[in-house]
Amino acid sequence: MTDDVWVRDEPLSPCTKVCQIHPEMRLCIGCYRTIDEIARWSRLSDTERRLIMDTLPDRAPMLARRRGGRASRLTRKP
Repeated sequence: MTDDVWVRDEPLSPCTKVCQIHPEMRLCIGCYRTIDEIARWSRLSDTERRLIMDTLPDRAPMLARRRGGRASRLTRKP
């Protein structure tokens, strides 16, 4: 038995419950949304949500860059 009352066609939230804002990029490291997008999410139209969802995969590489670390130190010339 299905319950058509609970069937929804709106985009789900991209939230992964890893809520931490990257200090430089100002994006959530879990879902890649901005603070403003997160705050307004419940009030956005389906179209606005879909537009944001479409941009999220392009934002992921922005946070994947490493600033250095051990591997960087090992390759530096003294």
